Amino acid sequence: MRVIVTGANGFVGRATCAALCDAGHEVTALVRRPGGCKSLDRGRLHEQVISDDNFASLTALPPADVLVHLAARVHVMKDSAGDPLGEYRAVNVEGSLNVARAALRAGVKRLVFISSIKALGEGEPGRPWREYDPPAPADPYGITKLEAERALADYGREQGIEVVVLRPPLVYGPGVRANFEQLMRAVQRGIPLPLGAIDARRSMVYVGNLADAIRFVATRPEPTSGVFHVTDGDDLSVAQMIRALAQAFDKPARLLPVPASWLRAAGMLTGRTAQVDRLTSPLRMDSSRLRTGLGWTPPTMAAEGIARTVRAFQEARS
Repeated sequence: MRVIVTGANGFVGRATCAALCDAGHEVTALVRRPGGCKSLDRGRLHEQVISDDNFASLTALPPADVLVHLAARVHVMKDSAGDPLGEYRAVNVEGSLNVARAALRAGVKRLVFISSIKALGEGEPGRPWREYDPPAPADPYGITKLEAERALADYGREQGIEVVVLRPPLVYGPGVRANFEQLMRAVQRGIPLPLGAIDARRSMVYVGNLADAIRFVATRPEPTSGVFHVTDGDDLSVAQMIRALAQAFDKPARLLPVPASWLRAAGMLTGRTAQVDRLTSPLRMDSSRLRTGLGWTPPTMAAEGIARTVRAFQEARS
């Protein structure tokens, strides 16, 4: 099939382009800088440079069957924008609709939109989130991801385009940054971590599994639309994740059994309540609809995904 991928040179985008090319599909990678996908070229990948974040100037795309929309305005630390929600809407909502309009002109019949667990909220409703639970996003990123889901679904119904929404939780894998990279550094250095008593489980997805799920829903021959959650299917607690990282590093897991209530109190005193809540509260997603409903199976188990992530981290520093 002919597939267009936005955000192609990002963390998930590169893995998605590789998965599609390896499966024999022709890929047009939309990038901000030329050459960003050069190392992925399997003879089936072609770059097209775009000039703006909200895709307002995107008028011409090559003929295609499917478009995968990964590009987004993600979390901006210490955002200085005068209207942060407006800035997020310009890219994540209006930009997504601009992409959908260009896709329609290119003959696209299916649009795959990569949303986020943030479209649901910061905490779970006492059990794993299901696709049609009432959402309660709490920040501009989550709010605009949910708005984009709904706007694209409406546009798809109006124009006869199948719209598939995939909601991933935390994505990890080789090259991961931010909090997961910091956690790997701490485990590698043997820093004692006060998380041994935390048993709250959180869903994750290995980047290779997410890329495979995107390939699966993008190219399956049956009519496909709707919202689907995608996870590894193995929800680990933070303590279990640290033990898995330590095993991959071949180091002891230095976990201190500090009660969650103590950690929350320390978070309030230091102004880090949100960070502590993320570590001590469960946040799970039910991905059975994608598995049993469509028949997708993640190709990589969580333990192997963590091991590959650690190996790539070590190789990058050797």
